[in-house]
Amino acid sequence: MPATSYRYLINLAGIRSGRTIIEGTRTGVHDVVGLIVNGAGVDDVCSSFTSVTRAQVYECLAYYEDHRAEIDDLVARQMDDPRA
Repeated sequence: MPATSYRYLINLAGIRSGRTIIEGTRTGVHDVVGLIVNGAGVDDVCSSFTSVTRAQVYECLAYYEDHRAEIDDLVARQMDDPRA
């Protein structure tokens, strides 16, 4: 299966421990997914992270579908320790 590229998502060494974030922010994919799996809607996420667009939230969800185990682990760790 070919690699999928994401328009809004990047990894930067030294930022959020190199985890995937929304470009131009410090908002991690796992931050967005954590809200969604706990009942938030897309508009709720955009209200929580005011610099994040609906398109970026949907791309985070696409990334989640492609990397579910990794993101589930990060969300679980964040629930245990919100500083993660």
